[in-house]
Amino acid sequence: MTSAPLVTVFGSLHYDIAVIGPARPRKGETVTGTSWHPKSGGKGGNQAVSSARTGIATSMIGAVADDEFGRFLIANLDRKNVDHAFVRRDASQSTGMSVAIFDAEGDYGAVIVSGSNLTLGDGDVAAARDLLERTTLLVLQSEIPDAANVAAARAVKQAGGRVLINAAPARPLSADLQPLIDIIVVNAIEAEMLAELPVVETLDGALQAAKMLANIFPEVVVTAGGAGVAFANHQGDEILIEAVKVDVESTHGAGDEFIGVLAAEIASGKTMNAALQKANHAAAKLVGTREADRS
Repeated sequence: MTSAPLVTVFGSLHYDIAVIGPARPRKGETVTGTSWHPKSGGKGGNQAVSSARTGIATSMIGAVADDEFGRFLIANLDRKNVDHAFVRRDASQSTGMSVAIFDAEGDYGAVIVSGSNLTLGDGDVAAARDLLERTTLLVLQSEIPDAANVAAARAVKQAGGRVLINAAPARPLSADLQPLIDIIVVNAIEAEMLAELPVVETLDGALQAAKMLANIFPEVVVTAGGAGVAFANHQGDEILIEAVKVDVESTHGAGDEFIGVLAAEIASGKTMNAALQKANHAAAKLVGTREADRS
Protein backbone atom coordinates (compact mmCIF):
# COMPACT_ATOMS: atom_id res chain seq x y z
CA MET A 1 0.00 0.00 0.00
CA THR A 2 1.15 3.56 -0.64
CA SER A 3 1.81 5.93 2.24
CA ALA A 4 -0.89 8.37 1.11
CA PRO A 5 -4.31 7.39 2.53
CA LEU A 6 -6.87 6.27 -0.01
CA VAL A 7 -10.60 5.63 0.44
CA THR A 8 -12.18 3.32 -2.12
CA VAL A 9 -15.96 3.03 -2.29
CA PHE A 10 -17.31 -0.12 -3.94
CA GLY A 11 -21.03 0.24 -4.38
CA SER A 12 -24.13 1.71 -5.89
CA LEU A 13 -24.76 4.63 -8.21
CA HIS A 14 -28.34 5.84 -8.71
CA TYR A 15 -29.88 8.65 -10.69
CA ASP A 16 -32.26 10.15 -8.13
CA ILE A 17 -35.47 12.04 -8.84
CA ALA A 18 -36.50 14.08 -5.81
CA VAL A 19 -40.16 15.08 -5.60
CA ILE A 20 -41.22 17.77 -3.12
CA GLY A 21 -44.77 17.76 -1.78
CA PRO A 22 -46.84 18.60 1.29
CA ALA A 23 -47.01 14.94 2.34
CA ARG A 24 -46.14 11.47 1.14
CA PRO A 25 -49.11 9.72 -0.46
CA ARG A 26 -50.94 6.91 1.27
CA LYS A 27 -51.98 3.80 -0.62
CA GLY A 28 -54.24 4.80 -3.50
CA GLU A 29 -53.78 8.54 -2.88
CA THR A 30 -52.53 11.17 -5.33
CA VAL A 31 -50.76 14.18 -3.81
CA THR A 32 -49.99 17.38 -5.71
CA GLY A 33 -46.30 18.20 -5.43
CA THR A 34 -44.62 21.58 -5.62
CA SER A 35 -41.37 20.75 -7.48
CA TRP A 36 -38.93 18.06 -8.51
CA HIS A 37 -35.28 17.86 -9.44
CA PRO A 38 -32.70 15.25 -10.48
CA LYS A 39 -29.67 14.54 -8.35
CA SER A 40 -26.81 12.06 -8.15
CA GLY A 41 -27.36 9.27 -5.68
CA GLY A 42 -26.83 5.70 -4.65
CA LYS A 43 -25.27 5.09 -1.27
CA GLY A 44 -21.93 4.33 -2.88
CA GLY A 45 -21.85 7.45 -5.00
CA ASN A 46 -23.03 9.68 -2.16
CA GLN A 47 -20.44 8.31 0.25
CA ALA A 48 -17.62 8.67 -2.26
CA VAL A 49 -18.53 12.33 -2.87
CA SER A 50 -18.70 13.03 0.86
CA SER A 51 -15.31 11.40 1.40
CA ALA A 52 -13.69 13.33 -1.46
CA ARG A 53 -15.11 16.60 -0.15
CA THR A 54 -12.82 16.28 2.91
CA GLY A 55 -9.79 16.39 0.61
CA ILE A 56 -8.73 12.75 0.86
CA ALA A 57 -8.05 10.79 -2.35
CA THR A 58 -11.23 8.85 -3.09
CA SER A 59 -11.98 6.29 -5.80
CA MET A 60 -15.28 4.73 -6.84
CA ILE A 61 -15.85 1.23 -8.21
CA GLY A 62 -19.33 0.77 -9.66
CA ALA A 63 -21.43 0.27 -12.77
CA VAL A 64 -23.72 2.45 -14.86
CA ALA A 65 -25.26 2.08 -18.30
CA ASP A 66 -24.19 4.04 -21.35
CA ASP A 67 -27.29 6.20 -21.10
CA GLU A 68 -28.24 9.72 -20.06
CA PHE A 69 -28.57 8.77 -16.39
CA GLY A 70 -25.16 7.10 -16.40
CA ARG A 71 -23.46 10.07 -18.04
CA PHE A 72 -25.08 12.37 -15.47
CA LEU A 73 -23.62 10.31 -12.62
CA ILE A 74 -20.14 10.13 -14.15
CA ALA A 75 -20.12 13.89 -14.69
CA ASN A 76 -21.00 14.41 -11.03
CA LEU A 77 -18.11 12.21 -9.86
CA ASP A 78 -15.84 14.28 -12.12
CA ARG A 79 -17.04 17.54 -10.59
CA LYS A 80 -16.64 16.21 -7.05
CA ASN A 81 -13.06 14.95 -7.58
CA VAL A 82 -13.90 11.26 -7.25
CA ASP A 83 -11.74 8.99 -9.39
CA HIS A 84 -14.09 6.85 -11.52
CA ALA A 85 -11.63 4.89 -13.66
CA PHE A 86 -13.29 1.68 -12.47
CA VAL A 87 -16.93 2.70 -12.89
CA ARG A 88 -17.91 0.26 -15.65
CA ARG A 89 -20.37 1.08 -18.45
CA ASP A 90 -22.78 -1.86 -18.84
CA ALA A 91 -24.75 -2.00 -22.07
CA SER A 92 -26.94 -4.87 -20.86
CA GLN A 93 -28.73 -2.94 -18.10
CA SER A 94 -30.20 0.47 -17.37
CA THR A 95 -28.51 2.75 -14.87
CA GLY A 96 -29.79 2.35 -11.32
CA MET A 97 -32.30 4.99 -10.29
CA SER A 98 -34.60 6.02 -7.46
CA VAL A 99 -37.59 8.25 -6.80
CA ALA A 100 -37.71 9.96 -3.40
CA ILE A 101 -40.82 11.78 -2.20
CA PHE A 102 -40.27 14.46 0.46
CA ASP A 103 -42.91 15.83 2.80
CA ALA A 104 -43.17 19.27 4.42
CA GLU A 105 -41.09 18.12 7.42
CA GLY A 106 -38.17 17.05 5.22
CA ASP A 107 -38.72 13.32 5.74
CA TYR A 108 -38.97 11.08 2.72
CA GLY A 109 -39.78 7.67 1.31
CA ALA A 110 -38.03 6.21 -1.73
CA VAL A 111 -38.18 3.42 -4.28
CA ILE A 112 -34.96 2.24 -5.93
CA VAL A 113 -34.47 0.24 -9.12
CA SER A 114 -30.95 -1.20 -8.90
CA GLY A 115 -30.31 -1.88 -12.60
CA SER A 116 -26.61 -2.02 -13.45
CA ASN A 117 -25.60 -2.07 -9.78
CA LEU A 118 -26.64 -5.72 -9.60
CA THR A 119 -24.08 -6.66 -12.27
CA LEU A 120 -21.11 -5.87 -10.01
CA GLY A 121 -18.96 -8.87 -9.15
CA ASP A 122 -15.65 -10.67 -9.49
CA GLY A 123 -14.81 -9.06 -12.83
CA ASP A 124 -14.96 -5.57 -11.34
CA VAL A 125 -12.75 -6.63 -8.44
CA ALA A 126 -10.22 -8.20 -10.81
CA ALA A 127 -10.14 -5.08 -12.99
CA ALA A 128 -9.51 -2.86 -9.95
CA ARG A 129 -7.05 -5.20 -8.22
CA ASP A 130 -4.20 -2.68 -8.15
CA LEU A 131 -6.48 0.03 -6.73
CA LEU A 132 -7.83 -2.28 -4.05
CA GLU A 133 -4.33 -3.32 -3.02
CA ARG A 134 -3.45 0.37 -2.48
CA THR A 135 -6.63 1.11 -0.53
CA THR A 136 -6.37 2.25 3.08
CA LEU A 137 -10.09 1.86 3.80
CA LEU A 138 -12.70 0.14 1.65
CA VAL A 139 -16.30 1.32 2.06
CA LEU A 140 -19.14 -1.10 1.25
CA GLN A 141 -22.94 -1.00 1.45
CA SER A 142 -25.80 -3.47 0.86
CA GLU A 143 -27.09 -2.07 -2.44
CA ILE A 144 -24.92 -4.41 -4.52
CA PRO A 145 -24.64 -8.24 -4.44
CA ASP A 146 -23.15 -9.77 -1.29
CA ALA A 147 -20.70 -11.82 -3.35
CA ALA A 148 -19.29 -8.64 -4.88
CA ASN A 149 -18.72 -7.16 -1.42
CA VAL A 150 -16.98 -10.36 -0.30
CA ALA A 151 -14.62 -10.36 -3.29
CA ALA A 152 -13.66 -6.70 -2.82
CA ALA A 153 -13.22 -7.07 0.94
CA ARG A 154 -10.93 -10.08 0.50
CA ALA A 155 -8.73 -8.20 -1.97
CA VAL A 156 -8.31 -5.26 0.41
CA LYS A 157 -7.74 -7.38 3.51
CA GLN A 158 -5.10 -9.50 1.75
CA ALA A 159 -3.19 -6.31 1.00
CA GLY A 160 -3.40 -5.03 4.58
CA GLY A 161 -6.25 -2.53 4.20
CA ARG A 162 -9.35 -2.21 6.35
CA VAL A 163 -13.04 -2.66 5.52
CA LEU A 164 -15.98 -0.52 6.66
CA ILE A 165 -19.50 -1.57 5.75
CA ASN A 166 -22.62 0.52 5.98
CA ALA A 167 -25.05 -2.39 6.32
CA ALA A 168 -27.88 -0.58 4.56
CA PRO A 169 -30.48 -1.27 3.37
CA ALA A 170 -31.07 -3.82 6.12
CA ARG A 171 -30.32 -7.39 5.09
CA PRO A 172 -28.49 -10.30 6.74
CA LEU A 173 -24.73 -10.29 6.22
CA SER A 174 -23.34 -13.55 4.86
CA ALA A 175 -21.02 -15.80 6.84
CA ASP A 176 -18.36 -15.11 4.18
CA LEU A 177 -18.58 -11.34 4.61
CA GLN A 178 -18.81 -11.02 8.40
CA PRO A 179 -15.21 -11.98 9.26
CA LEU A 180 -13.84 -9.53 6.68
CA ILE A 181 -15.46 -6.48 8.31
CA ASP A 182 -13.41 -4.19 10.57
CA ILE A 183 -16.04 -1.49 11.14
CA ILE A 184 -19.80 -1.77 10.74
CA VAL A 185 -22.07 1.28 10.69
CA VAL A 186 -25.83 0.86 11.00
CA ASN A 187 -28.82 3.04 11.83
CA ALA A 188 -31.39 2.19 14.47
CA ILE A 189 -33.54 0.02 12.19
CA GLU A 190 -30.58 -1.94 10.87
CA ALA A 191 -29.24 -2.36 14.41
CA GLU A 192 -32.59 -3.78 15.54
CA MET A 193 -32.41 -6.43 12.82
CA LEU A 194 -28.76 -7.40 13.21
CA ALA A 195 -28.74 -7.35 17.03
CA GLU A 196 -32.25 -8.87 17.26
CA LEU A 197 -33.36 -6.13 19.61
CA PRO A 198 -36.70 -4.38 20.07
CA VAL A 199 -37.03 -0.78 18.91
CA VAL A 200 -33.82 1.26 19.21
CA GLU A 201 -34.94 4.85 19.80
CA THR A 202 -32.59 6.37 22.39
CA LEU A 203 -28.84 6.94 22.61
CA ASP A 204 -28.64 4.36 25.41
CA GLY A 205 -30.54 1.92 23.22
CA ALA A 206 -28.09 2.56 20.40
CA LEU A 207 -25.19 1.85 22.76
CA GLN A 208 -26.80 -1.40 23.88
CA ALA A 209 -27.12 -2.45 20.24
CA ALA A 210 -23.51 -1.45 19.51
CA LYS A 211 -22.24 -3.48 22.48
CA MET A 212 -24.17 -6.54 21.35
CA LEU A 213 -22.89 -6.24 17.79
CA ALA A 214 -19.33 -5.79 19.11
CA ASN A 215 -19.47 -9.48 20.03
CA ILE A 216 -19.49 -10.14 16.26
CA PHE A 217 -17.67 -7.19 14.69
CA PRO A 218 -14.45 -5.49 15.89
CA GLU A 219 -15.88 -1.93 15.82
CA VAL A 220 -19.53 -0.89 15.71
CA VAL A 221 -21.19 2.47 15.10
CA VAL A 222 -24.95 2.85 15.60
CA THR A 223 -26.57 6.10 14.47
CA ALA A 224 -29.82 6.98 16.19
CA GLY A 225 -31.02 9.97 14.17
CA GLY A 226 -31.88 12.94 16.33
CA ALA A 227 -30.61 11.18 19.46
CA GLY A 228 -26.99 10.86 18.38
CA VAL A 229 -24.32 8.23 17.74
CA ALA A 230 -23.04 5.29 19.79
CA PHE A 231 -19.81 3.30 19.40
CA ALA A 232 -18.51 0.10 20.94
CA ASN A 233 -15.66 -2.28 20.15
CA HIS A 234 -14.22 -5.69 21.07
CA GLN A 235 -12.03 -4.14 23.76
CA GLY A 236 -15.00 -2.71 25.66
CA ASP A 237 -14.47 0.92 24.65
CA GLU A 238 -17.64 3.01 24.39
CA ILE A 239 -18.39 6.42 22.89
CA LEU A 240 -21.65 8.37 23.12
CA ILE A 241 -22.13 11.54 21.07
CA GLU A 242 -25.33 13.54 21.18
CA ALA A 243 -26.80 14.84 17.94
CA VAL A 244 -26.09 18.42 16.95
CA LYS A 245 -29.34 20.35 17.21
CA VAL A 246 -30.40 21.94 13.92
CA ASP A 247 -33.63 22.98 12.24
CA VAL A 248 -34.37 20.06 9.92
CA GLU A 249 -34.64 20.91 6.24
CA SER A 250 -34.19 17.38 4.87
CA THR A 251 -32.84 14.12 6.29
CA HIS A 252 -32.13 12.77 2.80
CA GLY A 253 -28.50 11.75 2.41
CA ALA A 254 -27.53 12.43 6.03
CA GLY A 255 -26.45 8.85 6.63
CA ASP A 256 -24.29 8.84 3.52
CA GLU A 257 -22.68 12.14 4.49
CA PHE A 258 -21.89 10.67 7.90
CA ILE A 259 -20.34 7.53 6.37
CA GLY A 260 -18.24 9.38 3.80
CA VAL A 261 -16.75 11.81 6.32
CA LEU A 262 -16.24 9.06 8.90
CA ALA A 263 -14.37 6.92 6.36
CA ALA A 264 -12.14 9.81 5.29
CA GLU A 265 -11.26 10.68 8.88
CA ILE A 266 -10.49 7.07 9.81
CA ALA A 267 -8.36 6.55 6.71
CA SER A 268 -6.48 9.74 7.55
CA GLY A 269 -5.49 8.29 10.92
CA LYS A 270 -7.86 10.18 13.20
CA THR A 271 -9.04 8.59 16.44
CA MET A 272 -12.51 7.06 16.38
CA ASN A 273 -13.82 9.74 18.73
CA ALA A 274 -12.49 12.55 16.51
CA ALA A 275 -13.79 10.85 13.36
CA LEU A 276 -17.25 10.39 14.86
CA GLN A 277 -17.39 14.01 16.02
CA LYS A 278 -16.47 15.28 12.55
CA ALA A 279 -18.97 12.97 10.82
CA ASN A 280 -21.71 13.90 13.29
CA HIS A 281 -21.27 17.61 12.60
CA ALA A 282 -21.13 17.07 8.83
CA ALA A 283 -24.39 15.12 8.86
CA ALA A 284 -26.08 17.76 11.02
CA LYS A 285 -24.98 20.51 8.65
CA LEU A 286 -26.47 18.59 5.72
CA VAL A 287 -29.77 18.02 7.56
CA GLY A 288 -30.03 21.76 8.16
CA THR A 289 -29.45 22.61 4.49
CA ARG A 290 -32.28 22.76 1.95
CA GLU A 291 -32.09 20.19 -0.82
CA ALA A 292 -31.96 22.97 -3.41
CA ASP A 293 -28.96 24.58 -1.68
CA ARG A 294 -26.80 21.48 -1.47
CA SER A 295 -23.77 21.46 -3.78
